[in-house]
Amino acid sequence: MFTSEQIQEYIEQFSAQQSDLLRKLEKETFQKAVFPQMISGNYQGRLLSMISKLKQPEQILEIGTFTGYATLCLAEGLAVGGTIHTIDKNDEHQAIQNKYFKVSGYGEQIKQYLGDAMEIVPRINKEFDLVFIDADKKNYPKYFDIIFPKMKKGGLILSDNVLWYGKVLNENEKDKETRAIQTYNEILKNHPSIEVIILPVRDGISMARVK
Repeated sequence: MFTSEQIQEYIEQFSAQQSDLLRKLEKETFQKAVFPQMISGNYQGRLLSMISKLKQPEQILEIGTFTGYATLCLAEGLAVGGTIHTIDKNDEHQAIQNKYFKVSGYGEQIKQYLGDAMEIVPRINKEFDLVFIDADKKNYPKYFDIIFPKMKKGGLILSDNVLWYGKVLNENEKDKETRAIQTYNEILKNHPSIEVIILPVRDGISMARVK
C-alpha cells in the first residue's frame, strides 16, 4: 500500500462497498486459504468492478482465480450473454470458488479452467475485451505474449502487483519475480500498440489499452 493508513481508510469509507456475498467470500478466504492476503478485497474489487462496468466486456480472461473474489467483481460488468474465462493451476480453492459462483447469479457466465495458462489461453477461441492478470509474477512477460494477439482493439489488460512491494525500484534486484515484473512494465511502456498507466492501488495495478 502506497498511501497512508488514514488516507486509505478515508478512500474506502467514501467508495462503493462490497456486497454481502463478497464479504462472506472474503471472510472464508481468510479462514481457509494459506495466503489469504492474495485476495483482491473490497477496495481493489470495487475498482475492478467499476472498470468492467465501464467497459461492459463480452469476453473477459482472468489468469489466477484464487478463491474467485476478483472473478465475481469482474463479472459484475459483463455484457448480456458475456463470459469470463478464469484460469488457475491449483485445485485447492475450487470448492470455495464453486460455492460462491453458484449463488452469485453469474455462475452460467463463468467458465473455469484448471491448468497452465500458457497451454490453455491459446486453446480459447475468443478475442478478449478485458484481461486481468494476477498469477505467478515470473511469467507475466510470457502471459502478455500469448494474450496480446487475442486482444480486441480498445481492449484492456489489467495486471496486479506491478510495483511488487516497491522492489521494482531496485535496478540491481536479482529476485526472479521482481526482474520479471520490471521487464513486464518495460514491455507495456515501450510497446507501440499499448498505452499504459500504473495505478498505486495496493501493490500497484497497471491498466494497458490496446490502440
